Amino acid sequence: MTVDVLIPVYKPDQRFARLLEMLEKQTIKPDRIIVMNTERRYWKEEYQKYPNLEVHHLAKEEFDHGATRNQATFFSGADVMLFMTDDAVPKDIHLVERLVEALSGTGPQGETIAVAYARQLPARGCRTIERYTRMFNYPADRVVKTRKDLPRLGIKTYFASNACCAYRKDVFVQQGGFINHTLFNEDMIYAAGVIQAGYGVVYEPEAMVLHSHNLGFKQQFCRNFDLAVSQADHPEVFADVPSEGEGIRMVSRTARLLVARGRVWLLPSLVAGSGIKYLGYRLGKNYQRLPRWLVLRCSMSPLYWKRTWSMGSKEQTGRAGI
Repeated sequence: MTVDVLIPVYKPDQRFARLLEMLEKQTIKPDRIIVMNTERRYWKEEYQKYPNLEVHHLAKEEFDHGATRNQATFFSGADVMLFMTDDAVPKDIHLVERLVEALSGTGPQGETIAVAYARQLPARGCRTIERYTRMFNYPADRVVKTRKDLPRLGIKTYFASNACCAYRKDVFVQQGGFINHTLFNEDMIYAAGVIQAGYGVVYEPEAMVLHSHNLGFKQQFCRNFDLAVSQADHPEVFADVPSEGEGIRMVSRTARLLVARGRVWLLPSLVAGSGIKYLGYRLGKNYQRLPRWLVLRCSMSPLYWKRTWSMGSKEQTGRAGI
């Protein structure tokens, strides 16, 4: 299988430089690295030293989680499209190889694997609570998810992350790509579509990237608000698989780990952070009842709302029609 890596970039830093270095060292080297860079003034010409890298610039007002990634796919002719974010660094030289292997397999009943996503390990300097939640969301055990797993796994059946996620191009085209206009969760919405269509999704823990965030309380609130907005906008995906229970299990497990490892002084921070996340989530689920000024204060992406409202009503969220 041929492989292209597609990366939306905004204000690239040393993590992006390290990402490019590690892609060059992979046992399966990408044919092309396709970069969708937001704001030309932040791009550094030193990145052009990689002959297989091509960059396409766009304005900040043009960026959209779904549409920008769809646009990147038009430049790719590879069998496998590996989407990454600019702060996810391969842990070793086998990342691409492991994801390609995962896509080459089948599900328990012969299902074609359409999506394979990597394990996200905490980066250097990651705070303890974030480190423990990474262990919950990205465990050591490999999982192949199909439609039959919905009663057992619930919303986790649809979980995938474009921080590092590989897609079969043929299935991607057949399914119509990502939702074109979305605030968040373009990866999960797509994964839900392929699951419902009879394909499989693989979590491959042997494919590893270093990727974590030390978010403050306000950032946690806004991130969960945006996440919930995307769920509210797509009840066909999320209405029957509520995520509250999964959140409670994550907090409970993190609390037990803090106690077991003698870090009980972090429990108040865990409780406060969890409460703030839940508040943001509940407001996001009910964003249509909120005044516009409050929505702008709650969201991490005010440009998304301004673009949406400027059209007079909610923009179409259909597929790209790739």
